[in-house]
Amino acid sequence: MLEGLEAAEIYKSRIGYENDIFRFDSQYFKNEYLKEDVNRKKYENNYLGQIAFITDGQHGYHEVDENSPIRHLTAKNAKGWFANDIDADRIAKWVDDNNKRSSLEKDDLILSTRGTVGLCAIVDSDVLPSNIDQDVARIKFENKKLLPTVALTYLNCKVGQDWLERNQTGMVQQGIALWRVREIPMPIFSVKFQKIIDGIIRDSKNHKNNSKEAYSNAEALLLETIGLKDFEPSTDPVNVKGFKDSFLITGRLDAEYYQKKYEDYLGLIRSYPNGCDELQISCNQKDSNFTPEDKTEYKYIELADIGKSGEIKGCTTALGIELPSRARRKVNTNDVVISSIEGSLDSCALVTEEYNNAFCSTGFYIINSKKINSETLLVLFKSEPMQKILKQSCSGTILTAINKNEFQKIPVPLIDKSIQESIKDKLTESFQLKKQSEQLLETAKRAVELAIEKDEEAALQYIQNADI
Repeated sequence: MLEGLEAAEIYKSRIGYENDIFRFDSQYFKNEYLKEDVNRKKYENNYLGQIAFITDGQHGYHEVDENSPIRHLTAKNAKGWFANDIDADRIAKWVDDNNKRSSLEKDDLILSTRGTVGLCAIVDSDVLPSNIDQDVARIKFENKKLLPTVALTYLNCKVGQDWLERNQTGMVQQGIALWRVREIPMPIFSVKFQKIIDGIIRDSKNHKNNSKEAYSNAEALLLETIGLKDFEPSTDPVNVKGFKDSFLITGRLDAEYYQKKYEDYLGLIRSYPNGCDELQISCNQKDSNFTPEDKTEYKYIELADIGKSGEIKGCTTALGIELPSRARRKVNTNDVVISSIEGSLDSCALVTEEYNNAFCSTGFYIINSKKINSETLLVLFKSEPMQKILKQSCSGTILTAINKNEFQKIPVPLIDKSIQESIKDKLTESFQLKKQSEQLLETAKRAVELAIEKDEEAALQYIQNADI
């Protein structure tokens, strides 16, 4: 009768243990959670609120000030272990002055508490000064009993994430109350073990920073090569065009299309000394549709899987019959995928061997070239000048995008081969460093899990054997 089901027997006297709100639903007492509770008790446990100051950001109105240096971090900025300021608003100084309790400092943790609960990241100087909103908790450690990097690793490991998932509440939108965050039980590992985990996390951050620097060097080399390094386009808001010089050529009547800055970008690229061709001449565009077989398993790449550094972060693996109708394009190693949708035009990525023969959305253009290596194409299409040209070419009402005809007309500079090789080397270095950074995080996370499941000795042996 119970085949395929799970049962747990709990004494009534134990239901209230670490359960102040007296949850007694079966989900709360999954065997997996109960086992993790037992394993965690091998160590001294402190509530997070006993060893750290915890608060959230301002509730209600805040003023955005584009000229302010103060970032407004939200849940999305807690992705990936290290706090980032991607797409973060800048808030007025008075907002930060009135909310000093949530003004972040180096080595604070931020934890998302609403919507996608449990995103946790450590704050470094590259995102300061900054403050947070009401859906993010600030965790400031007040003593050295538990290092912030170790707490970060615990909260991101399976045991920490399971506790956060177990203690979420809400119907439409899940959340975890601030008082409950203060009651997260934190295992206190030995000083030796904590220092080792801390070193791994710090090394990961250094690798990530070096990865960004290598990518920036590749982009700087490209921009310098085509004369765009210190280029400043026109800011003149007026551009007068005759009918025959505008609509009869382009078919466009919208003023945005004819801004002088676009002409400046196009003019500079077209005047590149080594030559320039339209994309349809310089590149091969793959636009054939494929129908996946119902019972075959495929990898599927969608917009959310594209990272900010030009990498594919992951994919969905599913049977052909389960894939969405837009999963019709097939990619291969060294293809470059470029989003066609305005608002996500910078979602470009290089296809690595891991995703060879994967499907992707028809919302991507897929290109490769015999004249320009894939790494150079990626850096080129993610660069500010090319992003501006892509944006100019977008059209539509409900869903603004760049159509195939406009995409094929985009000018592509024929970069010198030696420069291409230098860009390739820098981008390869960037990707390798990023991968190493992620491997270090996975090693630290698994080590903490092993320390809880078994003991610190097993965790240290795992670290010693890890290829990091």
